[in-house]
Amino acid sequence: MVLIIFHNTSTLALFLFFTANLLLCFVPSISELQRVGHPAKADGSLSFLVVGDWGRRGLYNQSQVALQMGVVAERLDIDFVISTGDNFYEDGLNGVLDPEFNESFINIYDSPSLQKQWYTVLGNHDYRGDVEAQLSPILREMDPRWLCMRSFIVSTEFTDFFLVDTTPFVDEYFTHPKNHTYDWKGVLPREEYLSNLLKDLDSALRDSSARWKIVVGHHTIKSAGHHGVTKELEEHLLPILLANNVDMYMNGHDHCLEHITSADNFCGSQTQFLTSGGGSKAWRGDIRKWNPEELKLYYDGQGFMSLQTTPTNADIVFYDVFGNVLHKWSISKDLDAAV
Repeated sequence: MVLIIFHNTSTLALFLFFTANLLLCFVPSISELQRVGHPAKADGSLSFLVVGDWGRRGLYNQSQVALQMGVVAERLDIDFVISTGDNFYEDGLNGVLDPEFNESFINIYDSPSLQKQWYTVLGNHDYRGDVEAQLSPILREMDPRWLCMRSFIVSTEFTDFFLVDTTPFVDEYFTHPKNHTYDWKGVLPREEYLSNLLKDLDSALRDSSARWKIVVGHHTIKSAGHHGVTKELEEHLLPILLANNVDMYMNGHDHCLEHITSADNFCGSQTQFLTSGGGSKAWRGDIRKWNPEELKLYYDGQGFMSLQTTPTNADIVFYDVFGNVLHKWSISKDLDAAV
């Protein structure tokens, strides 16, 4: 049994608000992926931040990135935050009572504007700890912002987000784990786990009538960064994204900020590949060759990303550790166009 102590009525009210919303928002979906509903603003718009590879107890400029996230979040009046994984370094959490949850999350992202729901995927470093701890409702009781599942869907009025557990795809973690121990409970047998995930994702994407389809994972698909292309995702996940005309794939893993645009989709539509992995330790000092017509941004440093959507427009902005705008990109859709 976990005893939760509320030090003031505002904290209690916040807890009750998030708890009630979560209970109401978990609704059945056509696919096997659990679906969470999140309302857009009254005018139909939606805004959120994306950050990854962050949990270092404030070190490596994590606190400075968090500060600027709070500034931008207030200006944009964000609806939520998406974390692209590697939430706690170096080896995830060791249990639900691990003090790092406070030291790397609660105490760092403390700006009033960041007291919104956080939708979170797992990264490879998270799999080196107790995975079930990050998935546990006990963490949501400690901080109602926290919501982490292996793979799930967040639905808004006109945008669907498909958060995907990418770590089990990577062969190296199974065949050459080096000195690391990975927590594969809930994943084995691996082939069955991945087969079901791909089938469920493909089904959910095909069934989605959202105007914007955004897939989130930890690992890269297209990247000029240190880790480069994840060949397993290129082989198994990318064809599903292209077949279903996914608008954006957002990831972390490479500790940089990056925008690659690709015209590989059917009917000439483009998928934007967006890396936001600059939440703390960065500056690896290397970049791979990439077609300059596709590589719109490569910033080997710390920062984060924002996205604002309406039924007809999506505005992407990348920020550095000081809150300076590094890159902007806008996408438009005809309101009368077939979905």
